[in-house]
Amino acid sequence: MEFLTDPLAWWIDPFTSNPFMQNALYAGLLVGLTTSVVGTWVVLRGMSFLGDALAHGLLPGVAIAFIVGINTTVGAFVAALAMVWGINLIRHHSPLPDDASIGLLFVGFLALAVVIMSSSSGSYIGDLSRFLFGSITGVDSGDLQRQAVAAVVSLVGVVVFYRAFLVMTFDQAQAQVLGLRPRLAHAVLLVLLVVSIVASFDAVGNLLVFAFLIAPPATAVLLVKRVPRIMAAAVLIGAGSTVVGLLISYHHDTAAGATMALATVVVFIAVLTSKSVWNAVTERRQRFKTPSLVDAGNRPRSST
Repeated sequence: MEFLTDPLAWWIDPFTSNPFMQNALYAGLLVGLTTSVVGTWVVLRGMSFLGDALAHGLLPGVAIAFIVGINTTVGAFVAALAMVWGINLIRHHSPLPDDASIGLLFVGFLALAVVIMSSSSGSYIGDLSRFLFGSITGVDSGDLQRQAVAAVVSLVGVVVFYRAFLVMTFDQAQAQVLGLRPRLAHAVLLVLLVVSIVASFDAVGNLLVFAFLIAPPATAVLLVKRVPRIMAAAVLIGAGSTVVGLLISYHHDTAAGATMALATVVVFIAVLTSKSVWNAVTERRQRFKTPSLVDAGNRPRSST
């Protein structure tokens, strides 16, 4: 209970006395900002499976980049774009539904990554574990700069294409009629999704970035209705989960990225449970306050 008995030492000192925790905090906040603004559209448009597939689909690019000796961020970005191109190619040249094409490439890219990691160049597997589960306490100024650029790109893209994203989310035919170019908007959204995932996998790993992409926006949808408020609430939820997750990791020596990701899911479950209980209580009170038609008909009439 030190977080209550000595709040200064539990909540503040780790960030003021440890430069690694400071960098981790900045990285986590940037991850939360980038994934929340893009993840809002992923959740609203029902693209969660695609987000999960892309998060795993960049693994072959990371593995090949490690073996070749080039920047892993470049490899991840190329692999994610290749997966997006492959999904669109299968969608346009086969009668398969979208989830089938996504699932096929999801399995294919993941299997390719395992094959590469288990090959004669398997000595790289130890290094690749960082990209699977993240190393947020090991980020440096260069990582923070790349994350900041990704956050700016995501924010600018969402602002510029906000109207197209909004109309396309609820009525794609209407977006076409209004001249909002839904195909271009969809392509931009996919690029923003790739940018947010690639920029975040250094900090939380590609296996855990999906939690930040989905959980904060999904929680925000339970709390507010308007899209700008959903984005703002998602950013706040992601930031709070980052801080709490980092502090729990620091004080209890757990994996930082996994603890942060778990915090986002715990917040979602807590909000969903609280809202369900509240709705049940409200509905029960309403039933007691509103008399039924049968009861109203059986009431004795007053004599005149």
